[in-house]
Amino acid sequence: MTKSTEKHAGTPGGATTADGGARTADTEARNVDAEARKGDAEARKGDAEARKGDAEARTGDGGARTERLTKVYGTGTTAVRALDEVTVTLPGGRFTAIMGPSGAGKSTLMHCVAGLDAPTSGRVFVGGVDLGALPDAKLTRMRRERVGFVFQAFNLLPTLTARDNILLPTTLAGTRPDGEWFDTVVRTLGLGERLGHRPSQLSGGQQQRVALARALITRPEIVFADEPTGNLDSHTGAEVLTLLRRSVDDLGQTVAMVTHDPAAAARADSVIFFADGRVVDVMDAPTPGLVLDRMRDLGGAA
Repeated sequence: MTKSTEKHAGTPGGATTADGGARTADTEARNVDAEARKGDAEARKGDAEARKGDAEARTGDGGARTERLTKVYGTGTTAVRALDEVTVTLPGGRFTAIMGPSGAGKSTLMHCVAGLDAPTSGRVFVGGVDLGALPDAKLTRMRRERVGFVFQAFNLLPTLTARDNILLPTTLAGTRPDGEWFDTVVRTLGLGERLGHRPSQLSGGQQQRVALARALITRPEIVFADEPTGNLDSHTGAEVLTLLRRSVDDLGQTVAMVTHDPAAAARADSVIFFADGRVVDVMDAPTPGLVLDRMRDLGGAA
């Protein structure tokens, strides 16, 4: 009886052990699959971070700066030195105005710092990244993702509507625009009734507003604005300056603006004055009167 009992008693226990082992194996297999999926996700995340960072050394605070930046157009006796060893800082999270007489090098500085034009010599850093060390593809991506630019000539695509021109940076980047921010920018710039119009159907002021909206739509780290209020009426110009001011104060963006208007420059935290391709003065806490006086000293029309 003892052997028989042991035999019959052992059979269910053996089956239970086998079933438990199978369940354990299934659980371990699922765990392995889960770990594999987690590993794949982490690998994709790592690839994305690598693409974003690209292992560039970053030493800045989100602003931009130059070291002995020089830009020469032409050669020999016809050479024009638009920038002459300019060392300047555009601090992160601040609004900087750039002023000076016509031909002083203001727009050239903006184009070089934004990575749109290559300097003859010297170095440019945006957010700590040395632009001269970037290959073309990475420089293009940096401009698209981290820089906004308002061109003096607008540079809108004639076949696109105002809406599509505004959203062009996100379209090229393959990202989804922030609908709430889009609505805020459009409302502030008074473009709500013009989104379906092409540039040829817009006034110069309306085209300027579309160009500004395009520069702001991705909330870039730094916005370069070349005469952003030059073609606007006083009311719209004031709203544009308020939006630029808000992007600094509320969003922590960096704004650099070329202007000939002392009142516009006074909305900035500081003003950099240019003459003959060089920085000749920097003014903190500017007022329209102080800016106007300094421009008169430089011989620039305000």
